[in-house]
Amino acid sequence: MPDKEQITVQVGGRRLRLSSLDKVLFPATETTKGEVLNYYAHVAAVLLPVIEERPLTRIRWPHGVNDMSFFEKNLPSGAPSWLERVTIQGYGSRGGGDSVTYPMVDDLGALTYLVNLNSIELHVPQWRVSSDGKPVNPDRLVIDLDPGSPAGLHECAKVALLVRDRLADEGYSSVPVTSGSKGMQLYSALDGSRSSDDVREWTKGIAQELTKQMPGDVVWKMTKSLRPGKVLLDWSQNVAAKTTIAPYSLRGRDRPTVAAPRTWDEVEEGAQERDALRQLDMDEVLDRVAEHGDLFAHQLT
Repeated sequence: MPDKEQITVQVGGRRLRLSSLDKVLFPATETTKGEVLNYYAHVAAVLLPVIEERPLTRIRWPHGVNDMSFFEKNLPSGAPSWLERVTIQGYGSRGGGDSVTYPMVDDLGALTYLVNLNSIELHVPQWRVSSDGKPVNPDRLVIDLDPGSPAGLHECAKVALLVRDRLADEGYSSVPVTSGSKGMQLYSALDGSRSSDDVREWTKGIAQELTKQMPGDVVWKMTKSLRPGKVLLDWSQNVAAKTTIAPYSLRGRDRPTVAAPRTWDEVEEGAQERDALRQLDMDEVLDRVAEHGDLFAHQLT
């Protein structure tokens, strides 16, 4: 049967057919697909610079976040010819020789097309693609702070301040992003002179160093038995084949939370008071963007 909720819109000069706008994607908050599309349309001005020129991996929830989901790296079947794409070899999930043709999202039309396919989460690597379609050295690093229960954002905030100061010792400023899930990420801008392997080893060294300094609070190994009550400094997100949730992307959790750029004042408060820092939802993030602009770009210098 034809989709009675289907509408045709003009987005960024593209004619798009949007469907099932009343479908509930987040049952706990009754957030619909139309509201998700609206969020991405309004946050696109600050999101697109984060993901442009990078191969985009999506996590799709066809029937909402309480149902099945799947990672999708390849260009979706039936993708329009105008959707930019790039074929990358050797950067798959296993780092093998297989080639993957990814979508590239540089405009609102492409973003809307993919979100209409119930792509709730957007993940990107820390490197861009050159004009000839080849991966180049990363232009940013990321350290993922992943708390092992019962640790949470309070513990992540305390560790984030240590990582911030450690990066500052080498002349790098950093941006905190609460992940929209359990923890947070820290990003720093790079000049492109280091390879992904170099960045991986550098951040691994920082994680090992901080683990030695605070063995009761920090862990650098992925071993699950070592992680309860500690914060994992996940340096491995800098591996060329890996991707990280993009700042400003929604998360497929019970509530429509967002990987939200934060200020260091907020993190410092969160390190002092246990309940001062929490994950933000999409309405809160849109309000923050309207009030403060692009906190990610402003701090990523």
